[in-house]
Amino acid sequence: MPKSEVPSASSKRAVVISPNSRMADELSPLLTTHLPGVPSSHVRGYPSPRDLGGAIGGGGLHLCFLDVVTDPEQALQLLGEMARMGPSIQVIALLAGNDPDAMLRCLRGGAVDFLIQPFTPEQVEGVLAKLARTLPSEGGGKEPAKIFVVMPAKGACGATTIASNLAFQWKRRGAKRVLLADLDPLTGTLSFLLKIKSVYSFADVLMRSYELDHDLWNSMVTHVHGIDVLLAPEILVEGANDLRDPSPILDYARHNYDAVIIDAGGVYGEWNLNQARMANELLLVTTNELPALQAAQRALSYLDANRIGRWKIRLIVNRYMRDVGLSREVISTALHTEVYDIFPSDYEAVQKSMMEGKPAPPSTSFGKSIMQLADKLSGQTETAKKKKSSSLGGLLGLFTKTSK
Repeated sequence: MPKSEVPSASSKRAVVISPNSRMADELSPLLTTHLPGVPSSHVRGYPSPRDLGGAIGGGGLHLCFLDVVTDPEQALQLLGEMARMGPSIQVIALLAGNDPDAMLRCLRGGAVDFLIQPFTPEQVEGVLAKLARTLPSEGGGKEPAKIFVVMPAKGACGATTIASNLAFQWKRRGAKRVLLADLDPLTGTLSFLLKIKSVYSFADVLMRSYELDHDLWNSMVTHVHGIDVLLAPEILVEGANDLRDPSPILDYARHNYDAVIIDAGGVYGEWNLNQARMANELLLVTTNELPALQAAQRALSYLDANRIGRWKIRLIVNRYMRDVGLSREVISTALHTEVYDIFPSDYEAVQKSMMEGKPAPPSTSFGKSIMQLADKLSGQTETAKKKKSSSLGGLLGLFTKTSK
């Protein structure tokens, strides 16, 4: 049996998570054969979310073989936690039989594939071959793009305006390929905001995900001011309320763009939750008015209940007016969450840019806020602070020397 093409062993690790020793013992020799040189370990229980990072280990790409038979509910909760850790963790579910419902739950929860007992060399070979096709090679030198999901705490908070302007700002920062995707199946407004139309939408991408390639994808997106835009359906499609899995769109985008900005319809429901689970950063947008802040509180509670980590949530207060509504400090205290950034009320600039179908100019208050947000999300602000501190230290050192 030929060995699967996998990234170099130095950056990969296989972890079997199973309280069932017999299941792990059955799988272990197959992993040794098909992943030569890749270190493997057996975690003999389901770790808590707090201990998960230590159980899996840090750095590189990890393949986690997760037993979802011994305790299905606990395993699926753990699967959700690993899905939120990003693409460096690839989870293969271990099943006891050909159970379509269990398979679907695992795939929706974030598993990339599954193995069914009794495990065979052919099964393992097939799974590893699929991973080799879908994962970028290490030699390519390109890290998967970060996915920024922008969600409104309630309607009319300005999330779509922030998402679209953030995408254009990423392009200004030098990203070669930027995707802005409207994944709101009910009230998507990006086409109106950017004054564009397309016969295709994200619904077409989902329908043809099995044959998705560069040419097909390119025909689905619309090119606007240097970025690619994937629109929501113009007309409400049948089954919109049943949408659950955005992974065909997000997985393709993650490996083919430098930055991915998602305009989500809201917080609630599996479709939106799965966007949140796949996000590297979740920007929750509210205003400082009381109804919006109450909605933000409910949204945060809902995300908590569905195990979306607070570590990835960035609370953005849009259209902030100091004399109307609550202050930044009071908002942080009331919501038990730090306010990540504040956008001042800049009605004229935003309305003008909307009328023109263009991003807000960087000379406006709103445009400056978008630039600052992009700097924070990219870590550039911290880098600038460190450089400034280093330069100041060098200057003080030079001053001390010259004064002696």
